[in-house]
Amino acid sequence: HLQPWGPGFWRASPWSRPSSKWIRGASVLFHVSRDLGAELQEITWSAGPESKYTAMLRVCRGQEDAPTWVDLRDKYEHRVHVPNMMSLEIENLSPEDSGRYWAQAQLPGGRGVVQGFQLTVYEPAPLPQIVTKSVSITPGWCNVTLECSTAGDREHLSVRWESNFSLMMSPPGPAPNSWVLAVSLPLPQPNASLTCVVSNPVEEKTRSTALGEVCV
Repeated sequence: HLQPWGPGFWRASPWSRPSSKWIRGASVLFHVSRDLGAELQEITWSAGPESKYTAMLRVCRGQEDAPTWVDLRDKYEHRVHVPNMMSLEIENLSPEDSGRYWAQAQLPGGRGVVQGFQLTVYEPAPLPQIVTKSVSITPGWCNVTLECSTAGDREHLSVRWESNFSLMMSPPGPAPNSWVLAVSLPLPQPNASLTCVVSNPVEEKTRSTALGEVCV
């Protein structure tokens, strides 16, 4: 399906890659539809919102090894590669690269098609630490409160707890999705452990603690 997008251009819909999520330092490859390959004469890659995008570079058929920079050269020159007429690669991504990217494909007869790509780049998920906040031993039970701790801010982060035993909450509630977890563990369970899982939309990191070493 095509939608109008500026004089002489039509936008492909749906986008070839509606959402692309990566971690800082990774590389992304944007690739226009194969349906355009045989007719593609020229392609201009741009960055920014649809209402105010900035042309980055232009690639002409037969000159893929020598793209013409239009703008944003200081930001992208050493990180952008053109593997072929239909693709653009950006290396060493950072969160500042997040946003929309556009491929304006020029076809014979003055026709044009635009494809959009949405890129979101996240910081790596931090490696969590498990901090023991409190421990109390009652006959046959160990009551422990643990905190899953991370460095830096927690924007885009979520947390969950995993265990190798049946969790008994104190008090009952959605504690497994909280940074602080209070549990009551029947004793003895020397092999019981809890794992804190910290994740963002791209990756996750874990840390485990042996409760047999805490409930002593």
